[in-house]
Amino acid sequence: MDDVIKDKEQRIENRTIIRVDVLVAIVFIALAVIVVRLWYLQAINGEKYKVFAEENRIRSIPVRAPRGKILDRDRRPLAVNRLAFTMTLIPEKMDDEKLLKRISELLEIPIDVIEERIESKRVDPLMPRVIKRDVSPETVAYVKEHSDKFHGVEIIDDPIRDYPRGTLASHVLGYLSEISDEELENEEPEYLLGDLIGKNGVENEYEDVLSGSKGVQLLEVNAGNVALRTLKKEEPDPGNDLVLTLDAEIQEVAERALQKGMDLAKKDGFKNARAGAIVVMDPNNGEILAMTSLPTYDPRIFSGGISEADWAVLNDENNLYPLNNRALMSSYPPGSTFKIVTSVAGLRTGVMSSRSRFTCSGGWTGWGKRWLKWCWKRSGHGSRNLEEALTVSCDSYFYDVSYLIHKRGKEELQLWSRKMGLGANTGIDLPGETGGRIPDKKWKAEFNKAWPENQTWFPGDTVNMAIGQGDLLISPLQLVSIYSIIANDGRIPRPHVVKEVITTDGMKAMAVETEEMVKIDVPASDFKAIERGLKKVTTVADGTAAGAFIGFPIPVAGKTGTSEVAGKDDYAFFAAYAPVDDPKYAISVVIEQGGHGGSVAGPAAREVFDYLFGIEDKAGMKR
Repeated sequence: MDDVIKDKEQRIENRTIIRVDVLVAIVFIALAVIVVRLWYLQAINGEKYKVFAEENRIRSIPVRAPRGKILDRDRRPLAVNRLAFTMTLIPEKMDDEKLLKRISELLEIPIDVIEERIESKRVDPLMPRVIKRDVSPETVAYVKEHSDKFHGVEIIDDPIRDYPRGTLASHVLGYLSEISDEELENEEPEYLLGDLIGKNGVENEYEDVLSGSKGVQLLEVNAGNVALRTLKKEEPDPGNDLVLTLDAEIQEVAERALQKGMDLAKKDGFKNARAGAIVVMDPNNGEILAMTSLPTYDPRIFSGGISEADWAVLNDENNLYPLNNRALMSSYPPGSTFKIVTSVAGLRTGVMSSRSRFTCSGGWTGWGKRWLKWCWKRSGHGSRNLEEALTVSCDSYFYDVSYLIHKRGKEELQLWSRKMGLGANTGIDLPGETGGRIPDKKWKAEFNKAWPENQTWFPGDTVNMAIGQGDLLISPLQLVSIYSIIANDGRIPRPHVVKEVITTDGMKAMAVETEEMVKIDVPASDFKAIERGLKKVTTVADGTAAGAFIGFPIPVAGKTGTSEVAGKDDYAFFAAYAPVDDPKYAISVVIEQGGHGGSVAGPAAREVFDYLFGIEDKAGMKR
């Protein structure tokens, strides 16, 4: 019996030993695997995982750069930066619905708008989310007084854009707004949601110059992504400043003159005269001294984030789209201001000379009485040469000239229009420019593709174009450019609004390239013949702008225009340069639905010239 018991105990002991041996073996193997793994991680890939650990421990947070200022030609500030209160929310509180609701009620911003602003994959997880810029001091005080209800809300000092002269030159300056999702996809990767970016004007065109380069802040974080301390901070490089060609004082005068011109039109019964543009340029180098467009807008409403109501106002057709820069984004049939182009084409094709005379009886019957076309003066102007026809703006004279050009069959009126820069962008350093339209046979056929009966180019199309009507379209910027060509004896200036780029301490930062003026192949004698007629427009009794320039001592070469637009009142135009013998300024004026160019656009130009030459207005705008 004892032997049996001992044998049983021996078997149990043997099994125990085996189990212990197996367990020891397993432990040994496990330890060996761990040792090998540690050796692999540290000896083989140690450097790699060290980098991973550092990256998980350290966060790089971008620091926005101060934006460059925008100054006028005398370095007077037009767009600057000011410190404002910006409300932000730390990432840990992004899902706090009660907090978001309190913020929504306080700021009167829909909660879904707030959620959209704070949810972005393009923002570093540690960066506070911008909720609203330019928060009022009262709101800041309320948040601080009730800090227990706004845990996670931070108020920071943040530079935002300010415009010391309010709406002055707003279309040239543009505005800033938070970058959109679509722009984030198209822009360079340094932009993040919440960044401000230039929209319209030089704010947009020179974004790279003004924006500067971001700095960086290195933060040490724990496993929960909570910042523990700042390890390093590299300051951003501020943007450079822009010095514009604009003169703030001339700009102010031009804006006031344009409004007065519209007021005159309303007194004359043109109640819809609510929009227009004036461009003042140095014809010698293309520098834009003033560019105004009405209606306008206040770029400051974008500084803290524009409201839906304000945005709706700016995009309401009834408000005539105030964001549009009519000086270069809008194109119009220019009326009789275009007759200088018809004059150049007539002289260059040889269908006339400056001495050629055509008779105006009031009704033109160049292709038969059945297609009678009236001159603006129904009683007629009699026999006129080029100089006299420009002075009184005789339509019949230019009907005759253009019909002779048309019969040559070479579309030469279009050819010389394009040689003078029409039908294409001027190349100005502003976004959104329209090239206008020079209609021809090809354009008409394509435009009327669905209406074969309207595809033929008729003589009447050329004749209408000759007096700035029909399908011809040019912008106010193009208009001032072609008058600068006459002033320059054929040299074409390239309009531009930036004079130089400087650093924040006033040193030259980079050169602004300006193209050399191209000269078109027209003898100076042709331009002088046209100029003599333009000079009489403002000086002789029957000149169409003589009333606006009574008593003005400086010789001005100008031309009025009255353009018919279907379904609307006539548009008023005036274009000119002065002094005639040594041109320093060129100007174009358009007043939509303003009536007659000599009655409203001419006086608006006179007011600007009064300021430019220091002349006291004795007539012009004071009627």
